Amino acid sequence: MIRPDAEVAEERASPSPLAGLVDEYLRVLSNERGSSAHTLRAYRRELMNFAAHMGARHGAIERVDQIEHLHIRKYLGVLLESGLSKASTARALASIRSWFKWLARTGHVEQNVASLVATPKLPKHLPRVPSIEQMNRVVDSVDDDAASWPARDKAILELLYGCGIRNAELTGLNIRDIHWGNEAILVRGKGQKQRLVPLGDAAAQALRAYLAERSARLAAKLASKATDTPALFLSLQLRGIGRPGGEGRLTTRSVGRIVKRVAILRGLSADVHPHTLRHAFGTHLLEEGADLRAIQELLGHERLSTTQRYTQLTTSQLEAVYDKTHPRAR
Repeated sequence: MIRPDAEVAEERASPSPLAGLVDEYLRVLSNERGSSAHTLRAYRRELMNFAAHMGARHGAIERVDQIEHLHIRKYLGVLLESGLSKASTARALASIRSWFKWLARTGHVEQNVASLVATPKLPKHLPRVPSIEQMNRVVDSVDDDAASWPARDKAILELLYGCGIRNAELTGLNIRDIHWGNEAILVRGKGQKQRLVPLGDAAAQALRAYLAERSARLAAKLASKATDTPALFLSLQLRGIGRPGGEGRLTTRSVGRIVKRVAILRGLSADVHPHTLRHAFGTHLLEEGADLRAIQELLGHERLSTTQRYTQLTTSQLEAVYDKTHPRAR
């Protein structure tokens, strides 16, 4: 969160009595809703910043039921004035709304006053998605010049693009989540919701090649030790394996660096990241005639409207659909 240093110092010096309710809500998110560690960190950051702001700017407010929607609106104004983007400010408001929804449901407040605050208007834009040819070139050319562990990195790209899974879903995969008999992988999405995603031939072949190298590296690392790790994708150094609780699991940040390095070396723009491959998965399925509802299931979206934002049609495709289907176009 971007804010002036003086304001940050002021807020840190004035801890808010609201922090306890934030902690209680985070426990609900973790224990009852199964929210991911990434989600919990984001909610903690946004809500603790808001609680600290209320303590620093409105010291007389000691109970959450004293907060009005005007307080929240002014807080968003502070964020925007400090240089925070509209998208980041909207995320902060979404966290506050979710918190107040829980506060209202549990009787801490009479109503969700955050719902009365309008979301900052965001610019509408479609994600830039590489073409099918570009993606094939990138995935097919993972070798020593673009990857520190080519077999692993090729399998990563195959799953991100071939299965459309999220970065956190990829790094959370375990060996047992590969269902070879069903030609699918078990993916744990947001809120620990599970779904089976088809495993294509190319992705399966890349996984088998990687798993052979994974076994060899583990054997060399562990020598006579019987210790193994459930994690599917491992870091190059196999850090932590052999020690209590150590899994050697690859991090989402490392996956981001892997994807960006390969993509840039193969001619794609520098703003490519793992989610770009997820966008490409949905978009290319749509281009090839897949039903939007089926794409929704594959991507694990709760709402169809979310799937529609993740996919895009080119002008030429829209023209082709129009020419083929509209009676006045013939």
